[in-house]
Amino acid sequence: MVGGARLAGEVRVDGAKNSVLKLMAAALLAEGRTTLREVPHILDVEIMGELLRRLGCEVEHNERERILVIDVPSKPSHQADYDLVRKMRASICVLGPLVARCGEADIALPGGDAIGSRGLDMHVAGLERLGASVAVEHGFLIATAPHGLTGTQIRLDFPSVGATENLLMASVLATGSTVIDNAAREPEIGDLCRMLVGMGALIDGIGSSTLEIEGVEALRPVDHTVVADRIVAGTWAVGAVMTQGDVIVRNAVASHLDIALDKLTSAGASVEVLDDGFRVVMNQRPTAVDIVTLPFPGFPTDLQPQFIALNAIADGSALVTENLFEARFRFVSELQRLGADVRIDGHHAMVRGRAELSGAPVEATDVRAGAGLVLAGLVADGVTTVTEVHHVDRGYAHFVENLQVLGADIRRVG
Repeated sequence: MVGGARLAGEVRVDGAKNSVLKLMAAALLAEGRTTLREVPHILDVEIMGELLRRLGCEVEHNERERILVIDVPSKPSHQADYDLVRKMRASICVLGPLVARCGEADIALPGGDAIGSRGLDMHVAGLERLGASVAVEHGFLIATAPHGLTGTQIRLDFPSVGATENLLMASVLATGSTVIDNAAREPEIGDLCRMLVGMGALIDGIGSSTLEIEGVEALRPVDHTVVADRIVAGTWAVGAVMTQGDVIVRNAVASHLDIALDKLTSAGASVEVLDDGFRVVMNQRPTAVDIVTLPFPGFPTDLQPQFIALNAIADGSALVTENLFEARFRFVSELQRLGADVRIDGHHAMVRGRAELSGAPVEATDVRAGAGLVLAGLVADGVTTVTEVHHVDRGYAHFVENLQVLGADIRRVG
């Protein structure tokens, strides 16, 4: 890409990567054809689709219409192999549905983005509270509940999104009542809850930190529209501010980005909330803004790399504090190759803004870091080449094409 272009125009956001993968797993809870709409054309959806096929499902993805149909058999397989699970950590979300539906699950220990340790202790402890036996053997997490799961009281040590999702999906078919305290509150959790309710689950407290689930004997397939991807929407918003542009983001929910959009306003942007999204206009060099990542409704960790890129070209200095993933600053060394002035101290990054970055070859280390490096390349002098872009493809549909429509001088090579 060649830096210097101003992003202007309209871009549309598809369904959320961080939701659709869990909704695909939730389809395992009911025999028959489940339909998901607004499904993005991203690599992670392809990987999860192949995983479901290995479990015995038929999966059809109409990419043009953004519709995914999953036909679940009466008795799915219960083993998720390493060759797929290692590619995408979200594969672990089939654990809860398989234990609930089949009474057993053999899931290879996951891989995914190299952004830090994300242990499965809370997943395991919660399943054991529900009556499952869990062990690790030969690289597999093996959970069994031959007589089914039983409702219980679960309190999470931390509002983990993954643990909340797995335990929620396990408990909807458990006997009796389950209460999950200190549950994650991300919009994607609410989306999963709404789909499960559509399937016949009984869930109270949606959107709160306490979920109450009354188990049912069986669920039914459903037709569900995936919630809009707030991280993709936020990435476009940051891009508009960094390039002093004017971008309308359609099919986005502004309230899911309250803190991030407030930070962009503090940076000097004008943010207008629309009926179906928002508009971001910037006419000056941004002002540096401090960031502290926290679970929702706090500032999302998945927008932290993009905001570090923004602060790298902002007026002034900013402190960015990462409270969720200790290795999320790995990409900073690549940003420094573009001339960014960033100093790391533990889980803090001090960013001193510079008037200009310079193009250079850089490597994406994870999906959001890749997006942040592309945004930095859009404002760097000269040519920037980003490699390992399969990471970006995991979370952003038609990323290059959308940037081209907005006026960026960018192309995919090879």
